[in-house]
Amino acid sequence: MNVPRKIAVAGATGRVGRHVVAVLEDQGHDVVAISRSNGVDVVTGDGLAEALNGVESVVDAATGASPEQQAATEFFTAATRNLQQLGAQAGVRRIVVVSIIGIDLFAAGEYGGYYVAKQAQERAMLAGPIPATIVRAAQFHEFVSQLMDWGRQNGTIYLPKMRTQLVAARSVAETLADLATEARPAPASPSGGAPILEIAGPREETLVDAARLLAAHRGETVPIEAVNNRDDPGAALYESGALLPGPDAILDGPTFEEWLTGQANGEA
Repeated sequence: MNVPRKIAVAGATGRVGRHVVAVLEDQGHDVVAISRSNGVDVVTGDGLAEALNGVESVVDAATGASPEQQAATEFFTAATRNLQQLGAQAGVRRIVVVSIIGIDLFAAGEYGGYYVAKQAQERAMLAGPIPATIVRAAQFHEFVSQLMDWGRQNGTIYLPKMRTQLVAARSVAETLADLATEARPAPASPSGGAPILEIAGPREETLVDAARLLAAHRGETVPIEAVNNRDDPGAALYESGALLPGPDAILDGPTFEEWLTGQANGEA
Protein backbone atom coordinates (compact mmCIF):
# COMPACT_ATOMS: atom_id res chain seq x y z
CA MET A 1 0.00 0.00 0.00
CA ASN A 2 1.29 3.45 -0.92
CA VAL A 3 2.18 5.95 1.79
CA PRO A 4 -0.03 9.02 1.22
CA ARG A 5 1.89 11.73 -0.66
CA LYS A 6 1.19 15.22 -1.96
CA ILE A 7 1.27 15.04 -5.76
CA ALA A 8 0.56 17.82 -8.25
CA VAL A 9 -0.97 17.05 -11.65
CA ALA A 10 -0.46 19.67 -14.36
CA GLY A 11 -3.16 19.48 -16.99
CA ALA A 12 -5.48 17.99 -14.39
CA THR A 13 -8.65 18.40 -16.44
CA GLY A 14 -7.19 17.04 -19.68
CA ARG A 15 -7.42 13.69 -21.42
CA VAL A 16 -4.76 11.99 -19.30
CA GLY A 17 -4.60 14.36 -16.36
CA ARG A 18 -8.15 13.72 -15.19
CA HIS A 19 -7.39 10.00 -15.04
CA VAL A 20 -4.15 10.64 -13.13
CA VAL A 21 -6.07 12.70 -10.57
CA ALA A 22 -8.67 9.94 -10.19
CA VAL A 23 -6.06 7.18 -9.80
CA LEU A 24 -4.05 9.12 -7.21
CA GLU A 25 -7.15 10.08 -5.22
CA ASP A 26 -8.33 6.46 -5.26
CA GLN A 27 -4.96 5.55 -3.76
CA GLY A 28 -5.45 8.04 -0.94
CA HIS A 29 -2.94 10.68 -2.04
CA ASP A 30 -3.32 14.44 -1.58
CA VAL A 31 -3.71 15.67 -5.15
CA VAL A 32 -3.15 19.26 -6.27
CA ALA A 33 -5.07 19.68 -9.53
CA ILE A 34 -3.24 22.25 -11.67
CA SER A 35 -5.25 23.79 -14.49
CA ARG A 36 -6.36 27.21 -15.67
CA SER A 37 -9.90 26.39 -14.55
CA ASN A 38 -8.49 25.91 -11.04
CA GLY A 39 -6.71 29.27 -11.15
CA VAL A 40 -3.21 28.01 -11.98
CA ASP A 41 -1.45 28.69 -15.30
CA VAL A 42 1.72 26.72 -16.04
CA VAL A 43 2.64 29.00 -18.96
CA THR A 44 2.43 32.36 -17.19
CA GLY A 45 3.24 30.87 -13.79
CA ASP A 46 0.21 32.51 -12.17
CA GLY A 47 -0.64 30.64 -8.97
CA LEU A 48 1.93 27.92 -9.65
CA ALA A 49 4.31 28.62 -6.76
CA GLU A 50 1.45 28.39 -4.28
CA ALA A 51 0.12 25.21 -5.92
CA LEU A 52 3.52 23.51 -5.65
CA ASN A 53 4.00 24.33 -1.98
CA GLY A 54 4.69 21.08 -0.10
CA VAL A 55 4.38 18.94 -3.24
CA GLU A 56 6.68 15.93 -3.49
CA SER A 57 6.15 14.96 -7.14
CA VAL A 58 4.59 16.46 -10.26
CA VAL A 59 2.90 14.65 -13.13
CA ASP A 60 3.04 16.89 -16.19
CA ALA A 61 0.17 16.03 -18.51
CA ALA A 62 -0.47 19.61 -19.64
CA THR A 63 -0.88 20.42 -23.30
CA GLY A 64 -1.66 23.54 -25.28
CA ALA A 65 -4.54 24.23 -27.62
CA SER A 66 -2.50 24.43 -30.83
CA PRO A 67 -0.85 21.51 -32.67
CA GLU A 68 1.22 23.98 -34.72
CA GLN A 69 4.96 23.60 -34.10
CA GLN A 70 5.88 27.12 -32.98
CA ALA A 71 2.85 27.63 -30.75
CA ALA A 72 3.21 24.17 -29.22
CA THR A 73 6.94 24.66 -28.64
CA GLU A 74 6.34 27.98 -26.91
CA PHE A 75 3.71 26.37 -24.69
CA PHE A 76 5.80 23.36 -23.69
CA THR A 77 9.04 25.24 -23.08
CA ALA A 78 7.35 27.92 -20.98
CA ALA A 79 5.43 25.36 -18.93
CA THR A 80 8.55 23.26 -18.42
CA ARG A 81 10.63 26.23 -17.34
CA ASN A 82 8.04 27.22 -14.76
CA LEU A 83 7.48 23.71 -13.42
CA GLN A 84 11.22 23.11 -13.09
CA GLN A 85 12.17 26.49 -11.60
CA LEU A 86 9.22 26.97 -9.25
CA GLY A 87 9.16 23.27 -8.44
CA ALA A 88 12.81 23.34 -7.42
CA GLN A 89 12.14 26.32 -5.17
CA ALA A 90 9.25 24.42 -3.57
CA GLY A 91 11.33 21.31 -2.94
CA VAL A 92 9.70 19.04 -5.56
CA ARG A 93 11.72 15.85 -5.84
CA ARG A 94 10.65 14.44 -9.20
CA ILE A 95 8.63 15.21 -12.33
CA VAL A 96 6.98 12.59 -14.52
CA VAL A 97 6.16 13.78 -18.04
CA VAL A 98 3.85 12.19 -20.58
CA SER A 99 5.19 12.24 -24.13
CA ILE A 100 4.73 10.30 -27.39
CA ILE A 101 6.42 7.18 -28.75
CA GLY A 102 8.65 7.77 -31.76
CA ILE A 103 8.81 11.55 -31.65
CA ASP A 104 12.61 11.59 -31.82
CA LEU A 105 12.35 10.32 -35.42
CA PHE A 106 10.43 13.37 -36.67
CA ALA A 107 12.10 16.55 -37.89
CA ALA A 108 8.99 18.57 -38.87
CA GLY A 109 6.59 18.35 -41.77
CA GLU A 110 2.83 18.04 -42.10
CA TYR A 111 2.61 15.44 -39.34
CA GLY A 112 5.72 16.21 -37.34
CA GLY A 113 5.55 19.78 -36.02
CA TYR A 114 3.85 18.86 -32.77
CA TYR A 115 6.32 16.02 -32.24
CA VAL A 116 9.21 18.44 -32.64
CA ALA A 117 7.60 20.59 -29.94
CA LYS A 118 7.39 17.56 -27.66
CA GLN A 119 11.07 16.87 -28.29
CA ALA A 120 11.84 20.39 -27.09
CA GLN A 121 9.78 19.72 -23.97
CA GLU A 122 11.66 16.50 -23.24
CA ARG A 123 15.05 18.17 -23.60
CA ALA A 124 14.05 21.07 -21.35
CA MET A 125 12.65 18.73 -18.70
CA LEU A 126 15.74 16.53 -18.64
CA ALA A 127 18.00 19.60 -18.42
CA GLY A 128 16.18 21.06 -15.41
CA PRO A 129 17.22 20.90 -11.74
CA ILE A 130 14.49 18.38 -10.79
CA PRO A 131 15.02 14.78 -11.95
CA ALA A 132 12.51 13.96 -14.67
CA THR A 133 11.21 10.71 -16.10
CA ILE A 134 9.68 10.68 -19.59
CA VAL A 135 6.80 8.32 -20.31
CA ARG A 136 6.30 8.04 -24.05
CA ALA A 137 2.83 6.71 -24.81
CA ALA A 138 1.24 5.43 -27.99
CA GLN A 139 -1.74 7.31 -29.41
CA PHE A 140 -4.73 7.38 -27.09
CA HIS A 141 -8.02 5.78 -28.06
CA GLU A 142 -9.67 9.23 -28.05
CA PHE A 143 -7.17 10.32 -30.72
CA VAL A 144 -9.13 8.38 -33.36
CA SER A 145 -12.27 10.51 -33.01
CA GLN A 146 -10.22 13.72 -33.08
CA LEU A 147 -8.46 12.79 -36.32
CA MET A 148 -11.75 11.72 -37.87
CA ASP A 149 -13.15 15.18 -37.15
CA TRP A 150 -10.10 16.85 -38.66
CA GLY A 151 -10.18 14.62 -41.74
CA ARG A 152 -13.83 15.11 -42.79
CA GLN A 153 -14.08 16.60 -46.28
CA ASN A 154 -17.09 16.52 -48.60
CA GLY A 155 -18.70 13.47 -47.05
CA THR A 156 -15.50 11.41 -46.73
CA ILE A 157 -13.00 11.02 -43.89
CA TYR A 158 -9.36 11.07 -44.98
CA LEU A 159 -6.82 9.73 -42.50
CA PRO A 160 -3.06 9.18 -42.63
CA LYS A 161 -1.78 5.67 -43.20
CA MET A 162 -0.69 5.13 -39.63
CA ARG A 163 0.46 2.01 -37.84
CA THR A 164 -0.04 2.43 -34.11
CA GLN A 165 -0.66 0.54 -30.89
CA LEU A 166 -3.55 2.52 -29.43
CA VAL A 167 -3.62 2.72 -25.64
CA ALA A 168 -6.20 3.66 -23.03
CA ALA A 169 -5.56 7.01 -21.35
CA ARG A 170 -6.46 5.34 -18.04
CA SER A 171 -3.68 2.77 -18.48
CA VAL A 172 -1.15 5.53 -19.14
CA ALA A 173 -2.42 7.42 -16.10
CA GLU A 174 -1.88 4.40 -13.86
CA THR A 175 1.76 4.17 -14.95
CA LEU A 176 2.28 7.92 -14.45
CA ALA A 177 0.79 7.66 -10.96
CA ASP A 178 2.99 4.68 -10.09
CA LEU A 179 6.13 6.58 -11.12
CA ALA A 180 5.10 9.72 -9.26
CA THR A 181 4.50 7.79 -6.04
CA GLU A 182 7.52 5.48 -6.50
CA ALA A 183 5.24 2.44 -6.62
CA ARG A 184 7.10 1.69 -9.87
CA PRO A 185 10.85 2.39 -10.06
CA ALA A 186 11.97 4.95 -12.59
CA PRO A 187 13.57 3.38 -15.68
CA ALA A 188 17.33 3.05 -15.74
CA SER A 189 19.31 5.33 -18.02
CA PRO A 190 21.33 3.02 -20.29
CA SER A 191 24.76 4.36 -21.20
CA GLY A 192 23.95 7.71 -19.64
CA GLY A 193 20.83 8.15 -21.77
CA ALA A 194 17.60 9.76 -20.69
CA PRO A 195 15.21 7.94 -18.31
CA ILE A 196 12.48 7.11 -20.83
CA LEU A 197 9.71 4.54 -20.54
CA GLU A 198 7.28 3.49 -23.27
CA ILE A 199 3.67 2.35 -22.84
CA ALA A 200 1.28 1.11 -25.51
CA GLY A 201 -1.83 -0.99 -25.95
CA PRO A 202 -1.81 -4.77 -26.31
CA ARG A 203 -1.52 -5.04 -30.09
CA GLU A 204 -0.72 -3.14 -33.27
CA GLU A 205 -3.66 -1.55 -35.07
CA THR A 206 -4.04 0.84 -38.00
CA LEU A 207 -5.68 4.21 -37.64
CA VAL A 208 -8.08 3.55 -40.52
CA ASP A 209 -9.23 0.20 -39.09
CA ALA A 210 -9.83 1.84 -35.71
CA ALA A 211 -11.76 4.69 -37.35
CA ARG A 212 -13.97 2.24 -39.21
CA LEU A 213 -14.72 0.46 -35.93
CA LEU A 214 -15.62 3.79 -34.34
CA ALA A 215 -17.83 4.78 -37.27
CA ALA A 216 -19.67 1.46 -37.07
CA HIS A 217 -20.02 1.91 -33.31
CA ARG A 218 -21.66 5.31 -33.94
CA GLY A 219 -23.86 4.00 -36.75
CA GLU A 220 -22.08 6.13 -39.35
CA THR A 221 -21.75 4.95 -42.95
CA VAL A 222 -19.22 7.61 -44.01
CA PRO A 223 -16.42 6.41 -46.32
CA ILE A 224 -12.99 6.38 -44.64
CA GLU A 225 -9.88 6.44 -46.80
CA ALA A 226 -6.19 6.19 -45.97
CA VAL A 227 -4.01 8.80 -47.69
CA ASN A 228 -0.50 10.13 -47.26
CA ASN A 229 1.45 13.06 -48.66
CA ARG A 230 4.34 11.30 -50.37
CA ASP A 231 6.40 14.50 -50.26
CA ASP A 232 6.33 14.56 -46.47
CA PRO A 233 8.89 12.30 -44.76
CA GLY A 234 6.72 12.32 -41.66
CA ALA A 235 3.98 10.53 -43.59
CA ALA A 236 6.39 7.74 -44.48
CA LEU A 237 7.29 7.40 -40.80
CA TYR A 238 3.62 7.01 -39.89
CA GLU A 239 3.22 4.29 -42.49
CA SER A 240 6.44 2.45 -41.63
CA GLY A 241 5.63 2.03 -37.94
CA ALA A 242 7.72 4.77 -36.34
CA LEU A 243 4.99 5.25 -33.72
CA LEU A 244 5.06 1.61 -32.60
CA PRO A 245 6.61 0.74 -29.21
CA GLY A 246 10.00 -0.86 -28.74
CA PRO A 247 10.58 -4.35 -27.32
CA ASP A 248 10.88 -3.11 -23.72
CA ALA A 249 7.61 -1.15 -23.69
CA ILE A 250 4.84 -1.74 -21.17
CA LEU A 251 1.84 -3.24 -22.99
CA ASP A 252 -1.34 -2.61 -21.06
CA GLY A 253 -5.06 -1.96 -21.24
CA PRO A 254 -7.78 -2.86 -23.73
CA THR A 255 -7.65 -2.97 -27.50
CA PHE A 256 -9.52 -0.18 -29.27
CA GLU A 257 -12.52 -2.45 -29.89
CA GLU A 258 -12.60 -3.55 -26.25
CA TRP A 259 -12.38 0.08 -25.18
CA LEU A 260 -15.34 0.99 -27.40
CA THR A 261 -17.35 -1.79 -25.77
CA GLY A 262 -16.39 -0.44 -22.36
CA GLN A 263 -17.51 3.05 -23.33
CA ALA A 264 -20.88 1.67 -24.40
CA ASN A 265 -21.16 -0.01 -21.01
CA GLY A 266 -20.43 3.24 -19.19
CA GLU A 267 -16.85 2.41 -18.16
CA ALA A 268 -14.28 5.20 -17.76
